[in-house]
Amino acid sequence: MSTKQDRHEERYEEKVRERFQEVQTLLLEEQIENFRTKFLDMHPYDQAMFFQEQDKSNRMNIYSYLSPEEIAEVMINIELEDVTDFFIEMDPRYAAMVFSKMPADDAVDVLNELDKEEVASFLTIMDKNAAEEIKQLLHYEEKTAGSIMTTEYVAIYQNATVKETMQLLKKEAPDAETIYYLFVLDDSKRLVGVLSIRDLIVADEDTRIEEIMSGSVVAVSVAKDQEEVAQMFRDYDFLALPVVDFQYHLLGIITVDDILDVMEEEASEDYSKLAAMTDTDKRDDSAFTSAKRRLPWLVILLFLGLFTASLIGRFEETLNQVAVLAIFIPLIAGMAGNTGTQALAVAVRGIATGDYDKEGKMKLILREAVIGLITGTVCGILIAIVIYIWQGNIYLGLLVGVSIMASLLVATLAGSLIPMIMHKFNIDPAVASGPFITTINDIISIVIYFGMATTFMSYLI
Repeated sequence: MSTKQDRHEERYEEKVRERFQEVQTLLLEEQIENFRTKFLDMHPYDQAMFFQEQDKSNRMNIYSYLSPEEIAEVMINIELEDVTDFFIEMDPRYAAMVFSKMPADDAVDVLNELDKEEVASFLTIMDKNAAEEIKQLLHYEEKTAGSIMTTEYVAIYQNATVKETMQLLKKEAPDAETIYYLFVLDDSKRLVGVLSIRDLIVADEDTRIEEIMSGSVVAVSVAKDQEEVAQMFRDYDFLALPVVDFQYHLLGIITVDDILDVMEEEASEDYSKLAAMTDTDKRDDSAFTSAKRRLPWLVILLFLGLFTASLIGRFEETLNQVAVLAIFIPLIAGMAGNTGTQALAVAVRGIATGDYDKEGKMKLILREAVIGLITGTVCGILIAIVIYIWQGNIYLGLLVGVSIMASLLVATLAGSLIPMIMHKFNIDPAVASGPFITTINDIISIVIYFGMATTFMSYLI
């Protein structure tokens, strides 16, 4: 079945490449009308992929062949880190018209990546109504519900009839980002309900909206963090979610496609922090820029590593008496670092998805403690047996085995507790990065290992 699916996908990709080649030929031969017909017949995503493959000369021709509205559809399907360069190379007035034709939230995302002077310039020459709408969204703090919402939605009044609403819908639907949900307002423009398009279609024409709407409507505050909004979409399976102010006036809506972008952004950001980087490297960043991003954490970890080295030096006398102890330092430290990173990943994910709030922090801490105890015991027994067979010293085997058991237990608890404590103090738990937790657990494991070795030295000599 998978082979059949693979063949189907290969055939589709081959057709797309053939279409690309055909459109490319029309572009190079400057057959404008034929190019427009073939290009606009492609899926918007394929249009964006084709556009990105072109050099600047060809892109300038495409700008002249397509209207701002048609280019706007291409731009919203291109990654944010790439699309800003395309706007800068456009003629400013043409770019301003493209911004006017884009969904307001997508336009704001791009403008937030530009310099303030460039933003001011575009807003000055942009369509007045579009500029005002974009200015309102630009005022909202980044990474909040207000910054990702769109104002292109269909709102209806509760005292309207189904017939009046259908007429309004036909008029406003072409400009709305989604019409699956209609949001119902009272006379003061407060959100009082929601109505699905299906319920509207099957209702009698003379029925009033307040009779068929659902008054149980879930909304989010304009200041709510976008990560919490994404969690609500996941929990409720929404296609769109209304955004309101403190008086419950409807300000905009957030659609599921925007939330998918948020989820990708948040996952990328958390991954960066888990790798001890302030931000993910962009492919067009210079080596110097990427190195500058990575250096702060690396310098911190460097000094923590020096502390670890000095800690081992404090047990020099122990090492001199039983040199074989040095062989197992990387083993114990590595195991502690690995299990701590695993617990960290579970903890950060639990905080991000809200599992800790639902299940209770103590329950999850106990769960991780049990996991640490089980894994530590199993690994400890195995290594004790191996060392006894290898070195012929049961006490050395027991020392290393018990050290691993204790280190894994403590490391697992540290990996889960540290991000929870950081979250408690409103610090991003993802900052408790893998390398950071690994280094901390190196220190813990070395203290446990050499502390026990020093205590039971008489059995090892």
